[in-house]
Amino acid sequence: MKKVWIDCRPWSKKKVLTALENGADGVIIPRGKSKAVKELGRLKTVGPDGDLKLGKAVVEVEIKSREDEAKILSLSRSKTVIVSGRNWKIIPLENIISRSGAVMAEVGSLPAARTALGILEKGVDGVVVKSSNLEQIKAIIRLVKSGGLKLPLSPVRITGIKELGMGDRVCIDTCTAMGLGEGMLVGNTSSAFFLVHAESVENPYVAPRPFRVNAGGIHAYTLLPEGRTSYLSEIKIGSEVLPVTYRGETQVAIVGRAKVEKRPMLLVRAGTKKREVSLILQNAETIRLVRPSGKPLSVVALKKGDEVLAYFETGGRHFGTKIKESILEK
Repeated sequence: MKKVWIDCRPWSKKKVLTALENGADGVIIPRGKSKAVKELGRLKTVGPDGDLKLGKAVVEVEIKSREDEAKILSLSRSKTVIVSGRNWKIIPLENIISRSGAVMAEVGSLPAARTALGILEKGVDGVVVKSSNLEQIKAIIRLVKSGGLKLPLSPVRITGIKELGMGDRVCIDTCTAMGLGEGMLVGNTSSAFFLVHAESVENPYVAPRPFRVNAGGIHAYTLLPEGRTSYLSEIKIGSEVLPVTYRGETQVAIVGRAKVEKRPMLLVRAGTKKREVSLILQNAETIRLVRPSGKPLSVVALKKGDEVLAYFETGGRHFGTKIKESILEK
């Protein structure tokens, strides 16, 4: 998961509180201020006497020449390197990232953070926010914690619906309320996912539970932050998952509970001319896929030709991480 630290030098209690209240991963502080941070809340400190020692575990390097790139690459093998530049250039960071350098970039604005996080489609490992504008700080934290990611969802047409027997299905209850047109990406394979709608819809049977996605069979994959995947069976309290809207916007959510229960199941297939997606879901009115308009569509009302949203990837997976390998899943 990408990190966001807030630079609180010179000392600023307001910036520390902003970091705490908005979910930053740490603060950079002057000597002697670590105790003051801990009195406000649990937050990692980076400084001469912090949890992470500045100058030892964490080093700051300003890029001035090509020689600095080699220095940063060498340091990044054993330390966290914060990279800055007076005349900021993208090329040095591209060079470092392309050679597997793990670095954090110093940024002072939302556009700069967005650029650093997206370089070479991989981005830096995190950003250090150097700004006195509290609203700017909040916006950058939101960007990092959302995954900074927008996924290209595709419309697919339903090609088959088949009732199955009983199976173990997983309900994922998060610490985040999801809105209409929002849910999680889940699929029978690691390269094709349906957008499964959260239980945020009013219905006559049960009260809405906008924090919940009734995700599907215990064997299925779900897409996680940073492009990783996990079997639904592996999701547990404290896991991070990736809610997605029908527009492809993402955010990171924490799992508060994962429930596995035996329920009647349903196989749903859909596709385009080139790709197919399938998923085994619970056979119930409250389980929904998502139309391209964002409108939820119950699986019990599905029929051939209905259009819903899906997400496709290429390549294979090894322990949830994308790899360049040909894998046939069917």
